Amino acid sequence: MNRPLFVSLDGPKGTGKTTLLEAVTQVLRAGNQKVIRLCERKSDPFRGETMALVNTLARNPSRDLEWAVCQRLADSRSWISHNVLTKQPLDSIILIDRWYPSDAAFRQTIPFAEILQLNIDRGVRVPDLHVGVVTDPDISWARATARSRGLGGTVIQKHPAHVACTEMFEHAIKEHGWVLCRNEGTIEDATRQVVSEIYKMLG
Repeated sequence: MNRPLFVSLDGPKGTGKTTLLEAVTQVLRAGNQKVIRLCERKSDPFRGETMALVNTLARNPSRDLEWAVCQRLADSRSWISHNVLTKQPLDSIILIDRWYPSDAAFRQTIPFAEILQLNIDRGVRVPDLHVGVVTDPDISWARATARSRGLGGTVIQKHPAHVACTEMFEHAIKEHGWVLCRNEGTIEDATRQVVSEIYKMLG
């Protein structure tokens, strides 16, 4: 490829995305691949303003506020696409923890098709490989609530909402042809699957 390979790992809370990213990174680097690890929230210079709007949405849910959050996130991803992704070495593999596919899990009232089109219209880079990481919602809920930072978010706070967002995300995976990684077994199994998909993309 004449540009970095861009891979996103997306999914609901507690599915083990970050742990999987770390394992995939180690395996790829052991194979002498140049890996760049990015996180959407850490790369977003407008995160403070966006999270203030997310907190307002959590207190006063409405479709208009949720659409405003979607617009802000799309604008941030556009900025990252043009100011961060373009600066990475051409021979690298960029792994990002969450990108716009995650909105299929976390948005409550906006259809994902509208969010997808919004990101395209804003010039957000489409990943070369989308990996959707899922588990049974009871497993991911138990993982999310047991970790030291707790749920760590303002959008999903109740188990029924988590179940619903998992179902919506699995539907989006099927509809858009993303790679499904069911991270319910060993981390080694999930890692092998993702690494294999990456090497397929590299040819």
